[in-house]
Amino acid sequence: MANQGNKGSSNRGFASMDPQRQREIASEGGRAAHEKGTAHEFTSEEAREAGRKGGQARSESNRSGSRSNSGSSSR
Repeated sequence: MANQGNKGSSNRGFASMDPQRQREIASEGGRAAHEKGTAHEFTSEEAREAGRKGGQARSESNRSGSRSNSGSSSR
């Protein structure tokens, strides 16, 4: 590896971009997929199931005490 001494300091790739620019690129991809007709659109049942699973996972992680409190709120 050419960049062993500079771990995490590369200015290349999606992850190193400004978060706002990442959102712009992701949004463009979503719009393109919808225009092309290949984007997945959730049914209300699929959305309900995803929300239920997310709520369960959140509840279980809170119960086990694995909550990360780094001084900032995620809400």
